[in-house]
Amino acid sequence: MFRFAHSEYLTLFYLLPLLAVVYWYYSRWRNNTLKKFSDPGMKNVLFPKFSSKKRLLKFSLKLFAIALIILGLANPQFGSKIEDVKQVGIDVFIDLDVSLSMTAEDIKPNRLEKAKYEISKLIRRLNGDRIGLIVFAGQAYVQIPLTTDYSAAKLFLDAVSTESVPVPGTAIADAIELSIKSFKKDANTQKAIVLITDGEDFQGDLKTAIDDAKKKGILIYAIGLGSPEGAPIPIYNKAGEQIGYKKDLNGNVVLTKLDEATLKEITEATGGKYYRGSNTEDELAKIYNDLAHLKKTEFGAKKITDYEDRFYYLLIPAILILLIESFIPESKSELLSKLIEGNED
Repeated sequence: MFRFAHSEYLTLFYLLPLLAVVYWYYSRWRNNTLKKFSDPGMKNVLFPKFSSKKRLLKFSLKLFAIALIILGLANPQFGSKIEDVKQVGIDVFIDLDVSLSMTAEDIKPNRLEKAKYEISKLIRRLNGDRIGLIVFAGQAYVQIPLTTDYSAAKLFLDAVSTESVPVPGTAIADAIELSIKSFKKDANTQKAIVLITDGEDFQGDLKTAIDDAKKKGILIYAIGLGSPEGAPIPIYNKAGEQIGYKKDLNGNVVLTKLDEATLKEITEATGGKYYRGSNTEDELAKIYNDLAHLKKTEFGAKKITDYEDRFYYLLIPAILILLIESFIPESKSELLSKLIEGNED
């Protein structure tokens, strides 16, 4: 198997015809300039040792060396062997609340953005574990199924917003049930759910969801974002300017409060832990440290091709060609003129 490790360098090949055109125009300009100052018969008298063919040879060698250097920078690689690598880890679903109350700014810049930042940091730390993301408000949806493709997970996470779920509310029970259903049933791995929410406006049968998780041995961790005292929900216009706060039917500003009691109940019932979100701490890092102590299970294998670098096969000849070119004079020599130039004009 063959590939270029840095194929982006191959675009530098576009420079080669440009250099050739520049050389051609320079040679033409030089010859025209000489003609202005002397007739053709005086050329050999004024420049008796000048060799246009040697100049062309030196330029061709430089151009060839540059081509080899470009190929070397692209680093051609050949696959020498294919190995089966076991995939070992745990399965984790992150259930992220994207309801409007998550835009409250008692956690900076707001609750949702703080949660996304922590999840992004967690994804960068993962090594072998499968991660999935479920977003929920009044309903729950699978945003990212279980995967070890952390780059793709990061892209989908960046797209999450309060508009990801158009139905208002906070359906924590639905999110937990959907997580349980979305775990791979044929994988005998340790499973965990990380719930990130402000814990308000519960709907659905939460007790049934908790009992279902307990029965299947799924641990539930939770991060509560917000403050028990409550915070207003800012309203922004299309230009991103704040125009006020959400109000109820009576015109009073709505305060969204953190419900820690329910979140603690969920985590304690399933053997997980509850963490209060803050502006300074990375609560997901603490949960990841807890998860790191869980038993890892083999859930598959993937084939990895071991590629070997071959750039030196190109760079070494390029250096040698440049050295040889530097020792070739532009003036005529009796030996080289017979081998290269023939009849010199």
